[in-house]
Parts: sequence; structure tokens; C-alpha cells
Amino acid sequence: MPLTPFGRTVDAVLVKQQAAAEQAGLTSAVSKWDALRELAAARKVYGLSDRDVSVLQALLSFLPGKMIDPQPGTPVVHPSNRVICERLNGMPNSTMRRHMAKLVQAGILIRRDSPNGKRYVRRNQGDRVAYGFDLSPLALRYAEFSAAAEAGRAEQARIKQLRETVSLMRRDLLNLALCGAAERPDLSIWDQYQDLALLSARSLRRKLDLGEVEQIRDQLGTALSDLKAHLEPVFAKKLSTSDAQIEHHYQSSKKDSFESEQAVKSAHAANTESKDEPGYAEKPSAERPAHCETPPQPPKAPAPSGPSLPLRLILAACGEIQSYADGAIRHWTDLLRAADTVRPMMGVSTPVWEEAKTAMGAVEASVVIAAMLERFGDIRSPGGYLRHLSTKAAAGHFTSSPMIMALTRRETA
Repeated sequence: MPLTPFGRTVDAVLVKQQAAAEQAGLTSAVSKWDALRELAAARKVYGLSDRDVSVLQALLSFLPGKMIDPQPGTPVVHPSNRVICERLNGMPNSTMRRHMAKLVQAGILIRRDSPNGKRYVRRNQGDRVAYGFDLSPLALRYAEFSAAAEAGRAEQARIKQLRETVSLMRRDLLNLALCGAAERPDLSIWDQYQDLALLSARSLRRKLDLGEVEQIRDQLGTALSDLKAHLEPVFAKKLSTSDAQIEHHYQSSKKDSFESEQAVKSAHAANTESKDEPGYAEKPSAERPAHCETPPQPPKAPAPSGPSLPLRLILAACGEIQSYADGAIRHWTDLLRAADTVRPMMGVSTPVWEEAKTAMGAVEASVVIAAMLERFGDIRSPGGYLRHLSTKAAAGHFTSSPMIMALTRRETA
């Protein structure tokens, strides 16, 4: 079979590719559509565009049957340029020839030109000689195309995973920067983190290759580490202030309780002395005022306080709760409604939920539910865990801030 084309120049690359196809060992017939699909998936490796693959698809439609037999001279199609352009829905002849040349240059097609450059088939006593486009490289290089396609699919899966990671990192960076701006508006560093998050979102709208996505991931990772270093002192100060307030509240409650007990003892002693005085006579119970018979009430427990962290930071650490809200969570009431929705799905019964709201406060209990949802797979009994936290909260020994900060550190690690 001829190697050189009719009336065209030949370069070393073309001769090398055609010779390699000729010397390749014969393989079994392969499906022409399977070969086309694998080559389409790996087209960028061979420098082909989707239009080039469309031209190849049109050529394959001229090959009878579904299989490509790599026997010499068998998979040769010989349509005219006019027929090929009609099969391509009226593609201009010059455009079609340009795409055909790229397929030949990539070694996907081999030109088998006749002595006068025409494409035809001649049969003589059972012998068949065809001049046109040889499609045998699709069968001979099918394993190569499949390996390249599999590598391309793996790269696309990696890019997809990285894009999801970058999207989450960008969201954390933006929310933490907004939180830092709310807590320390006197610092000007928050703007640069917000700008980086917005620019990253704009870049993700484009089709990026693996290297570009990895570069954005590295930039966001560095920014999150720096932002964490700036936020740690802010949150540490807030947590220490919150703990001091809780301790002060607890000590004040103990002092009030002690003073109440002293007052009750003094009143009882005075009443006993009055009974010992001469002329004292106990009034009948019917004449005694009703309020005197009321037993002394125990001192009330301190009212639970709300979360010490801003809502933005809580939502940045507990993003799963957003899926159970009717809309965007912008206020504490939105968070409470979302917690009311999700807590039955987590196995938290109504009595346990009411006990938690009584001990912690409705908002604080909602924050705890949001934090538990982030670690739901690690909690064996959500109802029992929440009851345990409610007991600690009732004793004044619990706040949700450490839970939120632990989740924040896990996300930015």
C-alpha cells in the first residue's frame, strides 16, 4: 500500500506515524464507535478538537458494519469530498480538508492515494484494492487510545474534586474574613482575604486545568492559615471573657442562695423566740393569712445566655444546617427553625429537645444541634449526648463556643 500522498509534501513525522501503523502487530477487530469514543475522550492528548472528531465520525459512517478489521486494505473508505461535506451538514470543503489534514498529521488516518489521486475501489477476480482513507490506526492503536482516555477521565475526576475543595475553602475564607471584620473592624487585613475569595469565585467560573486549580488551592490554603493566625487571639479573648462571665454569674448565684438561706434561718429564729414570750397564743389556721402558709421558694437558676460567637462564624463552621433551612439563615430565628426541623431526623426526641432549650436557651440549643450535625456520624446516641450537655448546661458548666472553635479549626486545618 502507498505511504506518500498524491501531490502533497511529506514530512518525517507523517512517514514515522504511517510506518508505525504499518509495523504494529495485528489485533482483533474493534468496534468503530468504541474507538471513536475513546479517541474523543483523549483528543487533547493528540491535539485534536471536537470538530476534528466530528469529521472522523463522518468518515466512520462510510465504513460498512460496526467493526474495524485491521487487515491491510480492509478498513479503507473512499467517499468524495462533496459527499463528505454533505455528511457533515454542509461543512465548507476547505474546512473539511483542514480537519482531515489534522487527523492525518496525528496518525489517526492514513492516506492511501491512487496514482492519479482519485479515491475508488477496484475488484478483480476476488481481489479488492481500495484507495482513500485508511482507518486501520483506530484498531491498531485502540489500546493506546483507551489508556489515554482513562488517564484523561482520572484527571477530570481529580479536577472536579479539587474544584469542590477550592469552593469550600473559598467559602470558609470569605465567612471568616467577614467575622474578623465584624470583631476587629480596626484591622485592615480582612479586605485582602475577602478580595481573594471573590477573585477565586470568579476564576472557578472558567474551565481550568489541573495546574490552575492546584494553584488556587495553594493560595487559599496559605490565606486560611494566615487568617487563622489573626483570628486565634480574637476568639481566645472572647472565650476567656465568656468563661469569666459564666464564673461570675455562678458565684453571684451561690452568694444570693447563701444570703437567702441566712434570711430564712433568721426569720425562723425570730419566730421561735416569739413563741417563748408570755401571752403568745398561736392563731387558728383559719385566721392565718393565706400567704403565710406558702412554703419558701427555692432560688431561681440563672437564666441561660445566648451564644458568645457571631452567627456568621457558626454558619461557617456548621454549613450542613443550611440544607435544612427554608432559605438563607440570616438571623437566630432562622437557625432555631432549622434546628427544629433537623433534630427529629437526628433521633432527638421532643422531651430531650425541650430539656435542652430550658437548660441552655433556645438559641444555644440550636447551635449545639448544628454542631452535632457536623459530627453526626461520630455520635452514637445524639439524644443521650444532648441530654448530657443539657445537664452540664444546667449546672453552668457548658457553652457551645469550644465546639464551634473545634469545628472551625478542623475546617481550616
